[in-house]
Amino acid sequence: MTAAFHERARELVAKMTLAEKVSQLVNASPAIERLGVPAHDWWNECLHGVARAGIATVFPQAIGLAASFDAGLVRRVATAISDEARAKHHEAARAGFRGQYAGLTFWSPNLNLYRDPRWGRGQETYGEDPDLTARLGVAFVRGLQGDDPTWLKVVATPKHFAVHSGPEALRHSFDARATRPDLASSYLPQFEAAVRDGKAASIMTAYNRLNGEPCSSSRWLLDELLRGAWGFDGVVVSDCGAIDDIAGGHKVVATRMEAAARALAAGCDLECGGSYRQLADAVAAGLVGEQVIDRAAARVLTARFRLGVFDPPSAVVYSDIPPSVVACAEHVALAREAARRSAVLLVNNGVLPLRRDRRVRVAVIGPNADDMDVLCGNYHGTPSRALTLLAALREEPSLEVSHVRGCELVGGDRSGFAGAASAARSAEVAILVLGLSPRIEGEESGVELADQKSSGDRDTLDLPGVQAELLAAVAQTGTPVVLVLTGGGCLAFDAGLARAALMIWYPGQEGGPALADLLLGRAPFSGRLPVTFYHSVTDLPPFEDYSMERRTHRFFRGTPLFPFGHGLVYPG
Repeated sequence: MTAAFHERARELVAKMTLAEKVSQLVNASPAIERLGVPAHDWWNECLHGVARAGIATVFPQAIGLAASFDAGLVRRVATAISDEARAKHHEAARAGFRGQYAGLTFWSPNLNLYRDPRWGRGQETYGEDPDLTARLGVAFVRGLQGDDPTWLKVVATPKHFAVHSGPEALRHSFDARATRPDLASSYLPQFEAAVRDGKAASIMTAYNRLNGEPCSSSRWLLDELLRGAWGFDGVVVSDCGAIDDIAGGHKVVATRMEAAARALAAGCDLECGGSYRQLADAVAAGLVGEQVIDRAAARVLTARFRLGVFDPPSAVVYSDIPPSVVACAEHVALAREAARRSAVLLVNNGVLPLRRDRRVRVAVIGPNADDMDVLCGNYHGTPSRALTLLAALREEPSLEVSHVRGCELVGGDRSGFAGAASAARSAEVAILVLGLSPRIEGEESGVELADQKSSGDRDTLDLPGVQAELLAAVAQTGTPVVLVLTGGGCLAFDAGLARAALMIWYPGQEGGPALADLLLGRAPFSGRLPVTFYHSVTDLPPFEDYSMERRTHRFFRGTPLFPFGHGLVYPG
């Protein structure tokens, strides 16, 4: 059936002027009314829920889903996401809106290898193991795209092809040097699986160069490997602004027009940005042939045909998904299940589960206890209900909850230590909620705090600010400490100070109720670490070094704080 759609796309392209064809090769593609082509913006996000498009179920961030080690769960989550995506798209289209974040082409999942815990975007990935990443990535792609033999539910776009994991501050000019063995064993298998087994309909290129050539203009990467060896027949889209980087950042050509021609000829069909608008001039200048534009336009429109854009809604099986699926009770329940399944019990010296046969006095302490950001991570939608970790614990009838902040997320203010210690002494258990936040780790320009030195990356694995000192101060009271860690990757801490410690990542909108379920023993811990927890950055090679030597559980030769795959169960 794809061949028939491709033929229809080629026939449509043949009716277009050069300017009309070029207009369809940027993410914000305008309507061509005379040919019945509606406007479409390719830019949509759904790493762990439909993002930036209003109310949507917010599932655990991708790294949390990875901690489940459960491809079936990941596929169920992706299926729920694509249901909501379809419903939201049709509602928007009925209202006449076809702009950004209202389409059916989604730039997810992130299949880059989490090779170094300093990378701020590691939270978006499925961890450091290429086999686990491949399994979960295939499951996510299949859940998004659906299993109908004719129609795509949505278009999945694994990213960022292919060797990309920081530093964020250098991504527009950085040259990642990777050996052929490392490419074959670590950086490429998950993308190949997404193409061959997942049948991904789109792929997004990375900003950086790979061994000297920008990924968005690499003939080896896009033509020889992706389309040739792997048989990919979908759409290749650039990351946003990556075509500009070919000239401005990497400086392999002099002008944006040359960059556009170079990328298109290499096999990058669609640009997120504006440089491709110069492609008509590039044809006139002899930099690229119009037949190359025809090829790209046919690929782009084939994807839209497969989504049913040009067919009656009654013919497309996914057109009747109702708006009521958005944040429905079943999806909220799935988000809670996924949050429980993603939590990893690192340490438990008999303090968990908490008793339920009487009220237990607990002091909830820490900057992340009453904060929505640490639930949602990055690239998220608007939760259907706002319930922080603290708020969820306060709803438990078997818990008598007091709360003090203790310290801020970052900075050196210790004025709250005395209050934290006092609250702990008055309680039977101190629950410290510490760790990271998407405000201090994430994508370049995506962090809010000015003291970050590397645009969302970290330069230490330690707890931020004076959080480690707060942990020590509360532990010194003698009250048993349950340490709850949030964040997108490994954290180094003194495990001896806590009677129990657990990693909940960025657990999504149901993170609070899920945490209560786990602490009170209503649900078992089953999560395992999809990344190695190191003692210090001194355990690691330089961040900029893309050799896999000494990296991840497959090549690290030291003793980790907690190994890949670690995860206790009660009564561990």
